[in-house]
Amino acid sequence: MVTPAGNAGKANKADRSSRARLSREAILRTAIMLADSGGIDSLTMRRLGEELGVEAMSLYNHVANKEALLNGMVDAVFGEIELPSHSDDWKTAMRKRAVSFRAALTRHPWATGLTDSGTNPGPATLRHHDRVIGTFRNAGFSVAMAAHAFAALDSYIYGFAMQEKSLPFTTEEETAAMAQIMLAQLAANDYPYLAELTAEHVLQPGYNYGDEFPLGLDLILDGLERWLTRADDAIS
Repeated sequence: MVTPAGNAGKANKADRSSRARLSREAILRTAIMLADSGGIDSLTMRRLGEELGVEAMSLYNHVANKEALLNGMVDAVFGEIELPSHSDDWKTAMRKRAVSFRAALTRHPWATGLTDSGTNPGPATLRHHDRVIGTFRNAGFSVAMAAHAFAALDSYIYGFAMQEKSLPFTTEEETAAMAQIMLAQLAANDYPYLAELTAEHVLQPGYNYGDEFPLGLDLILDGLERWLTRADDAIS
């Protein structure tokens, strides 16, 4: 027979076991899981503690505050992004990195608005940024050109991810249904080009908004390559 005192002892033992298993890595992993499933606004220290089986105050032994938690989560996301490889030419390296970056933002939509807002970036974030800048510099971009190229690429990646996040559809079927509704509501005489794009592009079999990403990415990379060539020609 288990007495109330025995139950309390078991509960205390379970609590001690949970605290013993608690670590910064476990906290960040669980916080990311909660944000992925419910959005960043649903993530509170109390909710995180409940998921981990500990009191919220226990979390502060591993993360100083909510800002430190968010910074750690962002750093973990940067750790998932493929670093530009030294064995690739700069365009190939940046294309792979951009595709990997977008994939990470797709897995973690909440990160879109946080990835460059932290005041205390972690080691994965700093390593990532340093490798990107170094890839541009080693390819012959000046410091200023590397800064401009970095900004242009990331503005596109973030912007595309934010646009995808805001779309009211995710599947091909949902896209087609939404386009049909829009087309039915459009006055073709008033909005001829919008009606044309919807009918002849969006409603075509296999349309997926995400397929626009590589085209835009290549346009930017090709433009940066031409810019670098002109700069090299001007020096020579």
